Amino acid sequence: MKTTEELKSWISLWRVSGVGAKYFQVLLASFDDPAAVFKASASSLKQAGISQNLADTIIDSKENDSAKPDLEWLNAADNHHIITIKCPEYPKLLKQTDNPPPLLYVHGNLSIINDPQLAIVGSRNPTQSGMTSAYDFAKHLGQTGLCITSGLALGIDGSAHQGTLDGTGPTIAVIATGIDRVYPAKHRDLAHKIVETGAIISEFPIGTQPRSGNFPRRNRIISGLAHGTLVVEAALKSGSLITARLASEQGREVFAIPGSIHNPLAKGCHQLIRQGAKLVETAQDILEEMSAVIDLSEINQPTLEQPSNTHLADENTDPEQQTLLDKMGYDPIQIDQLVVSTGFKAESIAAMLLILELQNQVSSNGGGTYTRLGNTATV
Repeated sequence: MKTTEELKSWISLWRVSGVGAKYFQVLLASFDDPAAVFKASASSLKQAGISQNLADTIIDSKENDSAKPDLEWLNAADNHHIITIKCPEYPKLLKQTDNPPPLLYVHGNLSIINDPQLAIVGSRNPTQSGMTSAYDFAKHLGQTGLCITSGLALGIDGSAHQGTLDGTGPTIAVIATGIDRVYPAKHRDLAHKIVETGAIISEFPIGTQPRSGNFPRRNRIISGLAHGTLVVEAALKSGSLITARLASEQGREVFAIPGSIHNPLAKGCHQLIRQGAKLVETAQDILEEMSAVIDLSEINQPTLEQPSNTHLADENTDPEQQTLLDKMGYDPIQIDQLVVSTGFKAESIAAMLLILELQNQVSSNGGGTYTRLGNTATV
């Protein structure tokens, strides 16, 4: 770890407008450390490969106290950490990527950020089936000892974090704001639970507000930390596909769960599969592929419990309910269609669907459609 004075120069340079990860690395290559950058002349800075305007901005910034809020945050709690790319704690896989962040702010358990990781990402507005898949895969794979990494967003991200926590596995949330903020605010309680055993990570200085341009930068860290990325549900134009593309460019495994041809959130996954992503039906599919890059014998692999939505047909499902399930298939379907295919009255179907939903065998998608839930993440 750096001394306070050394860290101050790192933070100050990182806060200079126009110095992103790329130019930070350019400057480090010429001056070795940020303190030397602030002592350099404008001509020396230009010789290092930056513009006159940026050189002038750096010189004008050397007397300010921009690092103060970051250092105050660092000193506020024992589980607050700021690490530089030259620290031994810096994630080794992330360091291998193009333009890795020169600084990482970490809230929580610093020791897990170099653990073997799988990223799980997907839609912010998923189907119930997608939420269940993300939860079950995260819970099961977290129980093997894999750290599950995601972006703390609504939808699939939140389900992945929660599933890992419920399985008592480690999880990392990479955020696109300052580490002092929780976005979305709805996930404040989830964030507090994550830092108890896992970690929240950001490259952005304290006080950074959510901005659309920060999320792709966040995504490169999610994929860069992990040996592989699993996409659960994604539309054709979505941030999850950006994460998957970045993972592929970083030489990491990309996995995708297929879905119904009628589900627009499955189209992104189908596109990834056509482009070479590994089609995934069970957690074992992922573990088999990950064994090529991770020694699975070194992480805990207990006997995993059955997923939360295992069918209860033999014990709790009466013959009429089972007939209804059989006629539903696994695509979203309306009650009117079930009336035609089963011959049951609409009122009876509605009552059975309510019972089956309570048994976690079907889910309501809104808009009058229902989906049968299949077993997911079975190992």
